Amino acid sequence: MKIAVLGTRGFPNIQGGVETHCEHLYTRLAGLGCEVIVFIRKPYVKIPVELYKGVKLVSLCCPRQKYFETVVHTFTGIFAARRYNPDILHVHALGPSLCVPLARLLGMKVVVTHHGPDYKRKKWNRFAKTVLRLGEFCAARFAHRIIAISVRISRDVKEKYGRDTEVIPNGVELPAIAGTDGALKRYGLVRGRYILAVARLVPEKGLHDLVESFAAVEGVKLVIVGKADQEDEYSRFLQEKAGRNKNIVMAGFLNGKSLQELYSHAGLFVLPAYYEGLPIVLLEAMSYGLSCVVSDIAANRELGLADERYFPAGDVKVLAKRLKEFVNKPLSGQEKQEQLRRIEKEYNWDTIARQTMKVYKTLIKT
Repeated sequence: MKIAVLGTRGFPNIQGGVETHCEHLYTRLAGLGCEVIVFIRKPYVKIPVELYKGVKLVSLCCPRQKYFETVVHTFTGIFAARRYNPDILHVHALGPSLCVPLARLLGMKVVVTHHGPDYKRKKWNRFAKTVLRLGEFCAARFAHRIIAISVRISRDVKEKYGRDTEVIPNGVELPAIAGTDGALKRYGLVRGRYILAVARLVPEKGLHDLVESFAAVEGVKLVIVGKADQEDEYSRFLQEKAGRNKNIVMAGFLNGKSLQELYSHAGLFVLPAYYEGLPIVLLEAMSYGLSCVVSDIAANRELGLADERYFPAGDVKVLAKRLKEFVNKPLSGQEKQEQLRRIEKEYNWDTIARQTMKVYKTLIKT
C-alpha cells in the first residue's frame, strides 16, 4: 500500500503536534509494510534527510510565512503526490484540507485527519480564520474518510456537517526516566524544584498567564520549552516579560536527551492553553508520571485528570493557587501507576497505526 502525506512541516526534530503525530504514525506504518512518502517544507529542513525509519521524505519549496506557506506547500504537494500514484493521500489539519477537492479531481482517494478547529487560534486574523473554516468544509464535503483525534472533534464534525468520523487519538511512547541531569545543570535547576511548560510561543498556549501567575510562587523555577515558528510581536513580548523574572528559564526548542531530562526531573507540568486539539505534550508529561495542572478546556478534560488539577483558562489567580498547591505535591506511587496504565492502554502508537491502517484498507476496498 502506497501512502502520500501532506500537512506536516516535516520530521524529525521539527516543533509541532502534527509533526510529532506524523513522525510516530508513519514510521510505524512503514514498519507494517506501507510505502510512505511524506512531503515536507524545505524552509524547516536544517539537515536534509531523504529516508527516515523507512519513510521517504520529499522536500518542497514554500515561503516561510504563516499566511501562505501551508496553501503553497499543499497545492504543489498535491501535484507532486499525484506523480507517485498513491493508493491513499492522507492530509493533516484544516489549512491543507483546502486542496482536498483538487486531489479528488485528480482521482486520488483522500483521508483527512482533523487535528482541531484551528480557526479558534488567536494568532489568525479574520481572513485566515475564514479560510480555515473553508478547509474544514472541504474536508467534510470531499474527503473519502475523516479521522478525528478526539471525541469532541468527532462530535463537532457530526453536528456541523453530518459526517461520521473515525476517532483515532494522538499517542505517546512510555519513556525511560533519564538518570542524567545535564540539562538541569545547564539551566541551573534542581530535581523536583522546577515547573515545566512545553509549548510554542503563541497566544493560545496561555504562556503569558503562566508567567504572570508564577510571580506568586516562591522557591522554585519555571522552565518554558518552545519557540515561535516565526518570531513576532507576541513572542518578543513573552520573552521580555519572562526575562524580568530571574527564576524563569526560556529554554527554546529542545528535543532528545535534553527534553527527556527536563520531563524526567520536573516537579510539576503546566499547560495553560486556551485551545488544543489533543495535546501531545500533556500526554508526554503524563507518560513521565508527572503531576500536572492544566486549563479547563475540552481537549484537556478528555485526558481525565482529577478535577482539582484544572483551572479556568485565562484565570491568573486560580492558576497561581494551583501552582502553589501542587508544586510540592508529586503523584503518589499508586496515582502514578494508574496514570501510566491509562496512557499505555488508550494512547499507544502501535494501536493507533493499526487503526489507521484499517481506515486505509476499508477505503481501498470501495
